[in-house]
Amino acid sequence: MFKAILFDLDDTLLANSIETFIPAYFQALGQYMAHLLPPERLVSEIMRATRAMEENNGTGLTNEEAFSSVFYPAVGFEREKLEPVFFKFYTEEFPKLRKLTRPIADARLLVEWAFERDLQVAIATNPVFPRIAIEQRLEWANVPVTEFDYALVTSYENSHATKADPAYFQEIVATLDCEPKECLMVGDDWDRDMMPAATAGIPIYWITKPDDTLLPIPPMQKIKGAVLIGQGTLDSLWDWIGRGGLAV
Repeated sequence: MFKAILFDLDDTLLANSIETFIPAYFQALGQYMAHLLPPERLVSEIMRATRAMEENNGTGLTNEEAFSSVFYPAVGFEREKLEPVFFKFYTEEFPKLRKLTRPIADARLLVEWAFERDLQVAIATNPVFPRIAIEQRLEWANVPVTEFDYALVTSYENSHATKADPAYFQEIVATLDCEPKECLMVGDDWDRDMMPAATAGIPIYWITKPDDTLLPIPPMQKIKGAVLIGQGTLDSLWDWIGRGGLAV
């Protein structure tokens, strides 16, 4: 019996090719802050600070604190000076990236279904972005925080690990006050969504592209007790739920 459902965001609830989105994001950010830092240096230091977040293990610093401890000293600016510039970027320029994404029709139906059944709903997106950027992407997916009272939206402000580490999912489970087996993780990335969630003891549903649905499941023999409850597109999951396939 599930008490909570964890949704990945990009390419699960929102069609968003990271291979297209991230370069466009860095280009926009670099142009916006070019009066302060050369774009190449800005991107290089952001990537280095992102690696510091990826080294977090669920204890100690938040991802935001890990990022800040590396990034601001490296670029030679006080955090208090640059942080407002980042915020203005996310309010003024980041929304223009919406055109690179599109909502997925069944995403809202699934979120509504979960809330109607009093499940705790968590947005389990890789917490390397600030909350403001994640809230915008939820709006682009037509599942905004203004309409859905999520139990948790992971962001770099409130997380102490990133998605490749099972500690990220363990922190979510602790926040939701559930047992891992009482949660379901729905996501598209096998290495960042499925494997670490399964390692944390969370049952998983693997979102795949229509032409990938018959691909063999990658091995999980090393994960004791791992439960893959299904795989397919988001609409396949919705159809399965509609046939009573998910007990809640």
